[in-house]
Amino acid sequence: MKKTTGTDRSITSHWRPATQAVRGGTWRSEHGETSEALFLSSGYTYDDAATVAARFAGEAEGMTYSRLQNPTVAMLEERIALMEGAEACRAQASGMAAMTAALLCQLSAGDHVVGARAAFGSCRWLLDSLLPRFGIECSVIDSTDDAAWEAAIRPNTKVFFFETPANPTLDVVDLAHVCGLAKAHGITSVVDNAFATAALQRPMEFGADVVAYSATKLMDGQGRVLAGAICASQQWIEEVLLPFQRNTGPNISPFNAWVVLKGLETLSLRAHRQSENALALGRFIETRVPRILHPGLPSHPRHELAASQMDAFGPIFAFEVADRAQAFALLDALELVDISNNIGDARSLMCHPASTTHAGMTQEDRDAMGVTEGLLRINVGLEDIEDVKEDLVRALKAAGL
Repeated sequence: MKKTTGTDRSITSHWRPATQAVRGGTWRSEHGETSEALFLSSGYTYDDAATVAARFAGEAEGMTYSRLQNPTVAMLEERIALMEGAEACRAQASGMAAMTAALLCQLSAGDHVVGARAAFGSCRWLLDSLLPRFGIECSVIDSTDDAAWEAAIRPNTKVFFFETPANPTLDVVDLAHVCGLAKAHGITSVVDNAFATAALQRPMEFGADVVAYSATKLMDGQGRVLAGAICASQQWIEEVLLPFQRNTGPNISPFNAWVVLKGLETLSLRAHRQSENALALGRFIETRVPRILHPGLPSHPRHELAASQMDAFGPIFAFEVADRAQAFALLDALELVDISNNIGDARSLMCHPASTTHAGMTQEDRDAMGVTEGLLRINVGLEDIEDVKEDLVRALKAAGL
């Protein structure tokens, strides 16, 4: 295969993320295909023994095994890195594979992690259950309290780990402050950017060291495949992440990588349109619900910070009703919006986090995070927003709101 101008950084470095999402990381075979080729191969053949030996020794470029390289996966990795403004990227089998690998590849027994209290349930499980099992200490703090980050630092602190906006409470972290603090103390900042993607927010522009993704969400955008990604410097990827990934194998399949490549082509259009729809819906229901958590609304405690960090506020927000019974009544009355725990989809979806995405946490931890029994999270899709409004009004009335 030959690499086209889509991978020549002397040409592509000035391209903006939306262009990178369509053109970046493009390789073409001798056939000159316009759509990226799908290479379904686990292994490769070689012209001679010396060639394969050189490749395995790192002395020659080329494929060796699809746990390490695959042309379709490599295109996805280049494209995401270009969009992110990162030197390198490694794709993963899922979003949680990305989060797990981003942490475990750099931590050992005796290390300390400072993590955000508000996070996806499985990310909190990593901090609360998995890492301590291997002798890694974890402190969970209010990520919106800037002073709490510095107060939590210990001599053995190695990583800051957080989401912004956070799932499902939409907490917004001051990227420049927290990432700058990490650098000043020799700590690696790992940012989960799944709620925004590079189309709406680029944490590396604010000093983040590592940016991790569930590409299952907005990057695919149509609920088709599981995928993840980790972006960082070339040195960190090669020296820290790659030995872990090579030997543990949390790899994405070429088919899933190809599907995400297709999703990236429309990412900017979808992310901005869905952000517009979510903001319109948030404004519409703000006076109809007891409490709304939307970083695009002035009522959000960190609205101005979100506006300074994000190009748009994303398709996801949360709101509260009285209790679980009222939340379930609202969900059961929906006709257009689907009950689903996925996000980033082109379809509008809603779920009750306390009984789904965060059901594995203790009630005490959910309460501390703000995941109340009445909290509902909505992913606003690409439908006509007037239809979504009508569906929400009907459901709110059915729930007694």
